Amino acid sequence: MNNAPLAVVLLASIGLLGACAPAGTERPGTAAAEAVPKPSEAATIDAAVEASLLDLYRAAPGSQALVEKAKGVLVFPSITKAGFVAGAEYGKGALQVGGQTVGYYSLTAGSIGFTAGVQETAQAILFNTQESLDAFRASNGWTAGVDTSVALLKIGGSGTIDSRTANSPVQAIIYNTSGLMADASVQGQKITKITP
Repeated sequence: MNNAPLAVVLLASIGLLGACAPAGTERPGTAAAEAVPKPSEAATIDAAVEASLLDLYRAAPGSQALVEKAKGVLVFPSITKAGFVAGAEYGKGALQVGGQTVGYYSLTAGSIGFTAGVQETAQAILFNTQESLDAFRASNGWTAGVDTSVALLKIGGSGTIDSRTANSPVQAIIYNTSGLMADASVQGQKITKITP
C-alpha cells in the first residue's frame, strides 16, 4: 500500500496548523517572533501603575476611597532603594487625574546614614486640592519637603488609614506587596517629568 499521498496531506496539515498559531507564541529568535510588537514603555508603566494600585487597595482598606477622592494621584509602582552607608533610590511612574494617565515621571533620591542592601517599594502621592495638583504639574522638577510638605499617611493596627493624618493637601503612602511601610520617608525625593 502506498502511503505517500497520506504523508503529503499530513505534512500540509501540520504546516497549516503552524501558520495558524496565535500571535505571541512564535519561537524566540525567529523572524515571526521579532515581528510581534512589544508594548511601549508608557504602556508598561500604565499597566504597572494599575497593578500597584490594586496592591495598595488590598493592603489598606480605605485607600481606594482616598485615591478616588484625590484631585490627582502620582503612582510609582517600583522604587528601587539600594546602598551601603550611602543610598540611592529610583523609579518611574504615572500621574493619574480622574483615573486617566496625564503624565509620566521619574523619582530619584539619595541618602547618607545606615543603609545596607536593596529594597523595592511602591509609592502613591495624593494631591487632595486642585492648587497642590496645579503647582505640581506646573513645576519644572519637584522635591518632596522642599516645594511642598508631604504628609506620610499613618496606618492603624488593622491596616486602616488613620484619619487624623488624612487631611493634608499632599499625602504619600509607601507600600510593597507585603503591605504598608510605616518607617519610610519621602523627604528629599526629586520628581521630574519624563517622556517614555
